[in-house]
Amino acid sequence: MGTVRHILQKKGNSVFSIDPNSTVYSALELMVERDVGSLLVMENGKFAGIFTERDYARKVMLKGKSSKEAIIRDIMSEHPATVTPDATVEECMSLMTKGYIRHLPVIEENKLVGLISIGDIVKYIIEEQKFIIENLEHYITGH
Repeated sequence: MGTVRHILQKKGNSVFSIDPNSTVYSALELMVERDVGSLLVMENGKFAGIFTERDYARKVMLKGKSSKEAIIRDIMSEHPATVTPDATVEECMSLMTKGYIRHLPVIEENKLVGLISIGDIVKYIIEEQKFIIENLEHYITGH
């Protein structure tokens, strides 16, 4: 099975980030603008955590806080699960399933190098299975 590195090679390793002192509202605007479900929180160029739609729903909306006043630092997940580029797709699936996680920051040598989502994992598996099926069909038909 493939690795996170394979996924990042196909999708790229650009990420969208926000400063921990930004308002939740500005984070939500950026998420809508970029059509993403999470933002990596970067402080002085270093990975500090992640802010997700789930963080917003559970820590702002349901607690009656104002997204224009709340700041990311108070809402973000500070120590999210992370993976390395050498983690297998299978390991990521297991981690995401067990932890109910949708986004995994990718860290290499203490530096953020990308982000993968459950959607990236599913897409990779579908493409891999399609490739295997096509090869088996060619083998069976001799073409």
